[in-house]
Amino acid sequence: MKYRNRVRSRISNLKDPKNPGLRRNVLCGSIPPALIAKMTAEEMASDELKELRNAMTQEAIREHQMAKTGGTATDLFQCGKCKKKNCTYNQVQTRSADEPMTTFVLCNECGNRWKVCIVASKCLKPAASNFLGTRDQLLGERFFH
Repeated sequence: MKYRNRVRSRISNLKDPKNPGLRRNVLCGSIPPALIAKMTAEEMASDELKELRNAMTQEAIREHQMAKTGGTATDLFQCGKCKKKNCTYNQVQTRSADEPMTTFVLCNECGNRWKVCIVASKCLKPAASNFLGTRDQLLGERFFH
């Protein structure tokens, strides 16, 4: 049964009008018959189907990483696609802990998604008044005499 299914898969992929590249490569000898026997369905797929599968995989990964918790509804963000302000957002710490959180925004009208990362414009250095004292003052004078 397994052998029959593999043969059907090869025939179907070779006859597919949307996949002329595979047929052309087999006929001109670029893909030898021994390789056709070992190819997976993903390897035989047309470029269009490969792109579609890749896009679907990336979307599934994004969905999984963003964990649909419903988010928080807001009108603070405007969708660049439909220009409406009916959005939902989630904040996730995607980078190191000392960096700001990344905000993932979903437009409730058209489904457009984007991410916002707010970066501080100035780096604040600690003020001199934060200095706690000398070594003697911190650890006590009795340890150094």
